[in-house]
Amino acid sequence: MCCNGWINSLRRAVAKAIALLLLGAVCSLGAHAAPKAERWPYFEPHDPDNPAQVDHRIWDFFLRRYLRQPDDGIARLAYAEVDTENRLKLSVYLSNLQRTPIRGYSRAEQRAFWINFYNAATVKLILDRYPVRSIRDIDITPGLFAKGPWGARRLKADGQTVSLDDIEHRILRPIWKDPRIHYAVNCASLGCPNLAPRAFTAKNTEELLEAGARDYVNHPRGARLENGKLIVSSIYEWFKADFGGNDAGVIDHLIRYAHPPLKAQLADIRKISDDEYDWSLNDVAPARRP
Repeated sequence: MCCNGWINSLRRAVAKAIALLLLGAVCSLGAHAAPKAERWPYFEPHDPDNPAQVDHRIWDFFLRRYLRQPDDGIARLAYAEVDTENRLKLSVYLSNLQRTPIRGYSRAEQRAFWINFYNAATVKLILDRYPVRSIRDIDITPGLFAKGPWGARRLKADGQTVSLDDIEHRILRPIWKDPRIHYAVNCASLGCPNLAPRAFTAKNTEELLEAGARDYVNHPRGARLENGKLIVSSIYEWFKADFGGNDAGVIDHLIRYAHPPLKAQLADIRKISDDEYDWSLNDVAPARRP
């Protein structure tokens, strides 16, 4: 009996230790953890003299037909309305992108390519599993503690297998080093910056990045003050390194794009008090979710 009691105590102690280790691992990877920007050398080449343009007309048509702009300022996609024909066209568009030798294009064409690729692939991912409450419910990333679809390498690009994380954190962020990238790539969530109403191109990328930054910063989900305290989107916490590395850098960025009322409120703010993010699907028909 004495021996059995000792063994049971040991088992409980081991089980508790394992539980604590698992909890620590989950916390260390928590919802606020974000991948670092680490350049993928394979996708560094470009040809500044190549005049070729990638055809994004299918994606542009898709956005014009199915993206909605409600009065609350949060763009939503009419996933339930996408018919078989346009699902097929979206698949064709993504297939075309995956066959494009993008390393031989100009930097401007590459940037538009990767942004559109990310956004179209995300929409296709949602459509293939619709209805869903949140993109995080599409749990296909390998790994015990991984969640969501971002780490799953299910796409091809110029001969390589890539994930959404690869596109954002190993290509777009490290090559262009532009915080406005966060206003361009869309994770199909209400808390995310709006999906652009047009396809990105080499000619309109700067215009769309600037518009995306202004729209998000001046929307309450981007930045707002409550009782004199600054509450921001969690994007500014997760990717603080891209916005100057500290609260002051984030606030300077917000002031740059803030409209006069918000800019005046931010003038005396020195720190971020809280951050928020809504992972609900950016759907125009929430009642259809399971």
